[in-house]
Amino acid sequence: MAQASQSLLHEMVAFQLQRLAAEAETDNGPVMKAATKAEQELAKIEDQIGRLEAVAGDNQDAHRQLQQLHEQVAAIRKQIVAQLGAWQKTELARHPQRPYTLDYVERVFTDWSEIHGDRGFADDHAIVSGMARFHGEELMIIGQQKGRDTKQKIFRNFGSPNPEGYRKALRMMRMAEKFRRPVITFIDTQGAYPGLGAEERGQAEAIARNLREMARLKVPIIAVVIGEGGSGGALAIAVADRVLMMENAVYSVISPEGCASIMWRDSGKKELAAEALKITATDLSGLGLIDEIIPEPPGGAHNDPDAAARMLDECLQKHLAQLRALSPESLLAARYDKFRNMAQYFKVE
Repeated sequence: MAQASQSLLHEMVAFQLQRLAAEAETDNGPVMKAATKAEQELAKIEDQIGRLEAVAGDNQDAHRQLQQLHEQVAAIRKQIVAQLGAWQKTELARHPQRPYTLDYVERVFTDWSEIHGDRGFADDHAIVSGMARFHGEELMIIGQQKGRDTKQKIFRNFGSPNPEGYRKALRMMRMAEKFRRPVITFIDTQGAYPGLGAEERGQAEAIARNLREMARLKVPIIAVVIGEGGSGGALAIAVADRVLMMENAVYSVISPEGCASIMWRDSGKKELAAEALKITATDLSGLGLIDEIIPEPPGGAHNDPDAAARMLDECLQKHLAQLRALSPESLLAARYDKFRNMAQYFKVE
């Protein structure tokens, strides 16, 4: 009886996967809404597979079939994400369960010691910074941090830094240079905070100073766009020897809503703006603006933060090894050339 129930449940799961695979090949309604519904159904199917595994016992044939079902789930997730447009990728980059800076710090680094304050005004909680070890090597970490619940969102100012946040970041970079430690930055913000107080305390000057100082910092710098990289607020910690980007992150001079409001006086045209802005990792890689796309688990980093952290770890190891082999003079020259060669246009006679 148990075997019959197990076989019936297996057939039901296989049928559900076939239906989802067929739906993933067609465009039924708003893409992100359909993808969200499919993700919910996939989660239920995985729960059913887990129940099957619990009763499979030592049956090797059953385990092989269950492994095939796991692979089908992963394939469907990849298929769904592959069909997402630029705006849907933006929504995915803003997913509330997506790993933030401190989530990666917890999983990738050891001996994390946070350092606070800009020694001038205050400690900006939208930017976290501190020393840590990465496979035994000491380095400096700087990242923009969002909150998940209402209390944390307010505490982190919704991930939008004030001038003191950028001045804190610059203080950390200079400290890293003094002790010859590499710098790794994590970018995840819709933009620098545009409030009156921020402008009064020199928001534009703080960002501009960071751009200049990062360009001539004599230690390796790696910037990783882990979610949403928006405007100068993102670029202020992204002038780096290597600019990496998570597969489902976005990076742009302005948000799609902001662009649509300026260009068409209608924020509802955000999808059109997102496509025109070329904000996805694939777009930016093709334009030569980033150095590598870091793959994510099927369905996005929020589905498996541990797997996303492992992929990030591998990528950081590779690029740090390459940068450590260069002298400070070579680093500066290569960094200068990297940014000077961006967005060049040639007149065709």
